[in-house]
Amino acid sequence: MIKFHHTRIRVSDLERSIRWYSDMAGFRVYQRMAKSPAGNEIVHLELPGNAHMLELTYSPNYKVAVPEDLMHTCIGVDDIVAYCTELEVKGASIWPENWRTSFTSGGLKMAFLTDPDGYELEILEKDR
Repeated sequence: MIKFHHTRIRVSDLERSIRWYSDMAGFRVYQRMAKSPAGNEIVHLELPGNAHMLELTYSPNYKVAVPEDLMHTCIGVDDIVAYCTELEVKGASIWPENWRTSFTSGGLKMAFLTDPDGYELEILEKDR
């Protein structure tokens, strides 16, 4: 059996990214490597109850420049309004600007955050 294990993103400040993903999305450090064979610092983050991980990779010689709308990661929540309200209390900027009012027309309930390096984190209300 083949399993999808992790997704890697390069970050410009490893400690800042660990704090952001922990504080904003509830990730926790699963494993930390001081140096990979290529010389990168690597941290695997997990969300409790999930097998797939987010790998943060830092190299002092790599300049992170994330093009707009290149990629995004996505987390599912039970109540997107409550979750995003908690994030706003923590200082997060949720977008699009009208994310709350867009839910009144029905359809998919989603909103976005942007991490410190410019990667998008989609927040999706899971089907009940």
